[in-house]
Amino acid sequence: MRIKSIIPYKINEKGRTDGRTQFDEQAYRGRNVVERCFGFLKGNRRIATRYEKTARNYLSMVKLVCIRLFYRRLSN
Repeated sequence: MRIKSIIPYKINEKGRTDGRTQFDEQAYRGRNVVERCFGFLKGNRRIATRYEKTARNYLSMVKLVCIRLFYRRLSN
């Protein structure tokens, strides 16, 4: 599976066809959700500075922060 770019064209590039993929508005709207999740993860100091020494412990902390994020969303 390839990752497709969802970067919109600039206003002055509308007519060009230079081989880039077609802009997908639906995927672009979903991009905001992913960016907010990464922003929340980076906002947690323990994740941003990577205090954990092993990859296993770091992944566990990321999972705990994600659980906290989803729990907070469910409680609202």
